[in-house]
Amino acid sequence: MSKIFQGSKRVVVKIGSALLVDQSTGAVRRDWLAALSKDVAMLRARGAQVLIVSSGSIAAGRRHLGLQNRSLKLEEKQAAAATGQITLAHAYQESLAAEGFTAAQILLTPGDTEERRRHLNARATILQLLSLGAVPVINENDTVATQEIRYGDNDRLAARVSTMVSADTLILLSDIDGLYTADPRSTAGAEHLPVVDHLSPEILAMAGDVAVSAERGGLSTGGMVTKLEAAKIALGGGCRMIIARGNDPHPLQALADGARCTVFTAPEKPVAARKRWIAGQLNASGIVVVDKGAATALANGKSLLPAGVVRVEGEFERGDPVSVTGLDGNRLAIGLAAYSRDDAAKIVGRQSKEIADILGFEGRSALIHRDDLALLADGPGTGRTVRDERAQPVT
Repeated sequence: MSKIFQGSKRVVVKIGSALLVDQSTGAVRRDWLAALSKDVAMLRARGAQVLIVSSGSIAAGRRHLGLQNRSLKLEEKQAAAATGQITLAHAYQESLAAEGFTAAQILLTPGDTEERRRHLNARATILQLLSLGAVPVINENDTVATQEIRYGDNDRLAARVSTMVSADTLILLSDIDGLYTADPRSTAGAEHLPVVDHLSPEILAMAGDVAVSAERGGLSTGGMVTKLEAAKIALGGGCRMIIARGNDPHPLQALADGARCTVFTAPEKPVAARKRWIAGQLNASGIVVVDKGAATALANGKSLLPAGVVRVEGEFERGDPVSVTGLDGNRLAIGLAAYSRDDAAKIVGRQSKEIADILGFEGRSALIHRDDLALLADGPGTGRTVRDERAQPVT
């Protein structure tokens, strides 16, 4: 376990309310957050990009509004979130700045990670922040969410974010050091599981129900049930997941030093999983016909630039899946368009540096970025299957 972060290039860390906010006072645990920020610096020094998915806005905001020590109605939770989010953002900004990092706040709901155009917008923003060296701090938009507040969905949100940005490691910091065969607080002899290679029905049954799940703190609404639901999402996107204890200072450094945890292994790499999803789950809305030079570039793992496009067919919007074909009609790839059909038609055959002058706005240099493009190869029976370009990293 001392090599737990070896090979990790993009790490998502989820922090629960019970870890971040003192349950008796409702104040942010500044000392704990300062220690965590040092852990972020440790991961950055190892060459990993770091994103934080943080709960705690409702827990931090309720004391400002005199809403402590009682259950809250939905509209009261939303009001508490509105005030608490300011407190959390300030705390993260100060703690990360002390380590030389810029914090960036992003508020999401599950719809932002699932609806294609919103997904692409959020992904592009987050990847740009990472490329600029910032640490995105992501929370659910609790002031407008409804069901998400009631069921404490930040574990699953963290998993959705992980797959959206092609992270290779998701860490859920909890008040327990991993998955057990039963609740260790009520069942003598419950065994800790250091590694889970497959989410079998037996594994899923070990979570119990929300009422007796691992996190029982008064400010926490999640549990082992949502963590295993998060594992399904993360592993399906090629991202391994770790459940680890976060109560003590420096929880990430403790993991690096060999602290006990549960690792859920992913069957494939994040890029391969994303490309397989693009190729296998989406029906093409349009067609992009490319010349021989562009076809060769795609085969070598390059993005599809407008200069190599001969024409576009069909109707599609930004974020819609489109088929890429050669001049002979052979289907080469499927990808997510960075432009609508109308805009794409205007830049066909043109250089990327001309896009802004033609369209009147600064768009992406590629019509389809390589991260959003799945090459196809002849497959048995079905005619086409996704080809795995593992040599191409996420940049």
